[in-house]
Amino acid sequence: MKNIKLIRFVESFILLPITTMTTISSVPAGSITQATINIVSSPKTVLLQKLNIEGQGLLAFNQVPDPALQLKTQTLKAEADTIDAYFQARNMPLRGMGMKMAEEADKNSLDWRLLPAIAVRESTGGKFDCKKVTFNPFGWGSCKIGFKSNEEAIEIVAKNLGGNNPKTAHYYGDKTTKQILRAYNPPSIVPRYAEQVISIMNAIGDADMAVTVTSPTSVNT
Repeated sequence: MKNIKLIRFVESFILLPITTMTTISSVPAGSITQATINIVSSPKTVLLQKLNIEGQGLLAFNQVPDPALQLKTQTLKAEADTIDAYFQARNMPLRGMGMKMAEEADKNSLDWRLLPAIAVRESTGGKFDCKKVTFNPFGWGSCKIGFKSNEEAIEIVAKNLGGNNPKTAHYYGDKTTKQILRAYNPPSIVPRYAEQVISIMNAIGDADMAVTVTSPTSVNT
């Protein structure tokens, strides 16, 4: 009896590769890849991949939300909505660009109201863009530089004003909003330009939108 069990046990190892080769041989010639051989010859691989995917999904489901990240997300949304509401109320073409402006301002450590205020001062929110170039509602480069889209214009102007472009960092790096504006359009060229833009910023909204956002509640356990 023990000998019979031993023979069957040995046969199971002999039949496995035979079954594997039969399965592979049923695949049309030329379509067998190393990945196919690996999957057929190693059924455990499929099971392990399935368990790995399910495990990652379970971890994501059970992950506790980061309150700081939630607050930042809510703040950006509040800023974006406020910018868009300002543009919308005045029928300005840049409505819908609020989130892009808020995100790029955050990325470059700028006041969230600066970009929309400059756009209002320079082109009435996109109504009177630079004529000789495309997508330049900021008057960037004295209206001699064009962009592929408003999104690209927002990204590049924000990067420069934030002091993150090595070529212009000596103009805008490590400066207050008023100093940035005076570098953008010096008083000798446009008197009271900084004060005009700051006035528009105040009309758009409060500097700190985070104080008006409801703090995220703790997760129930």
